Amino acid sequence: MQPGTFANLWPILCRASRVHLQGWGEPFLHPNFMDFAKLALRGGCQVSTTTSGLYMDETLALELVDSGIDIIAFSLAGTSAASNDKNRDGVPFDQVAHAVQLLQATRKTRKAVHLEIHLAYLLLASDLDALWRLPELMDEWGVHETIISTLDYIPSHQLLSQAFLPHERDKIKAAQAVIDEITLKARTAGREIYASLPEHKPAPQCREEAQKNLYVDADGVISPCVLLNVPACGENSSKKTFGSVNREDPLSIWGKDEYRTFRNALDTPVPDRVCEGCIKRFEKPFS
Repeated sequence: MQPGTFANLWPILCRASRVHLQGWGEPFLHPNFMDFAKLALRGGCQVSTTTSGLYMDETLALELVDSGIDIIAFSLAGTSAASNDKNRDGVPFDQVAHAVQLLQATRKTRKAVHLEIHLAYLLLASDLDALWRLPELMDEWGVHETIISTLDYIPSHQLLSQAFLPHERDKIKAAQAVIDEITLKARTAGREIYASLPEHKPAPQCREEAQKNLYVDADGVISPCVLLNVPACGENSSKKTFGSVNREDPLSIWGKDEYRTFRNALDTPVPDRVCEGCIKRFEKPFS
């Protein structure tokens, strides 16, 4: 995203409560990341991000701690090198551990009580047993909160077995039992784990809360959520966009009749057709 595109978001930054700076790559590789964070904070937003942890060093850690950002989440797909590294080629578990520990040490040195360290944990069906160590890992790393997600965007049929689909009730039941137990264990230590798994029938809801959230891609195009503007083509290329901030005021885009109609339909049994089969309509949160 170009600085001018982000600057065009100013009218909506002044109305938003949170800006999450994350795209399809590593946020800290963007040369203007800190500038974007500062502008969002100036607009009155809380600012958060999700990182792989690959590029954390002392300079970046200090800059982040002093920036005013209140949540930094680290991506994981396992609770050890054995479980994580086979799923995240090029993002070794030990590097993530080093990044978290470096940021924690800097946070404590600067007495940055505003900053929370979270985990964004991707649960793959073949690695359910890795979850048992999650409360222990959160203790070791001083993690405040973990959000467990599953594969809601499935880019290829080869990954179907790693997802939790609404009809796979036995698989879902087994996962829910593990999550229930580790959530209770984490909570007794003052930490939180949040997760959601699909029910067998959809509900008139949007787990992405697109009624009040929006997604802006790198070109400034607004869509209701990231799943409706995936940079892909073919069978997984369903898109729903309403305008670009490089051509229109973002509040005007939000106020368009067709966008309002789309949002209102999310709370009904008949959402827009692009949302009909979305796994997010089946998910029921629990913690």
